[in-house]
Amino acid sequence: MNETPPGVVDLLGVLAYAELTAFLRLAEDAALLAPSLTDRAALGDVAAAEYGHFRLLRDRLASLGVDSEEAMAPFVDAIDAWHEQTKPSDWYEALVKAYVGTGIAGDFYREAARHADPSVTELVEEVLADEVRSAFTVDRVRAAIEQDPRLSGRLALWARRMVGEALSQGQRLAAARPDLAVLLVEPGSEDLAEIGRLFARLTEAHGKRMSALGLTPGP
Repeated sequence: MNETPPGVVDLLGVLAYAELTAFLRLAEDAALLAPSLTDRAALGDVAAAEYGHFRLLRDRLASLGVDSEEAMAPFVDAIDAWHEQTKPSDWYEALVKAYVGTGIAGDFYREAARHADPSVTELVEEVLADEVRSAFTVDRVRAAIEQDPRLSGRLALWARRMVGEALSQGQRLAAARPDLAVLLVEPGSEDLAEIGRLFARLTEAHGKRMSALGLTPGP
């Protein structure tokens, strides 16, 4: 425990709670918003994968001598607030949130993991792998937009809201947890320059997700 940098414990803790809540919210969306049993089962599979990721993080924390409950506790309010502020009103908003909103939040964690121990970086990359979620959401959203092009504008606005809320959440977490914030900046670099590069990478990744969905990234 003493040899584990506090920022790494924070990173694993915030990611563990993010994965746990993703599982719970996706399962809820599958039950309440899915238009068919096939869609319900498919989103349920995504939720199950998120729970598997949570277990990996919980086990890694335990191997470090860290209680997962204590590691997650500082991030509960912020992540719960983000979910409440971005509660989808229909099936397609739920899909966009699962792909775009969760995606940009994951980009923050990837950036932090770049400056951690290689074993931590590898675990974070495994946990944030989104091939299943990507294939599922992209196929369904693109098909829906082809059927009703008017859906594109509404979902693009919703996606931009996801990003705004995720970035605000990331800034609040970084301000509240300085050890986690340190992982976001390359040691020895000029902070402002590195932060600029960080946001450029986040913006680029977001643009790729929007394009994959057939949506305009917007300003």
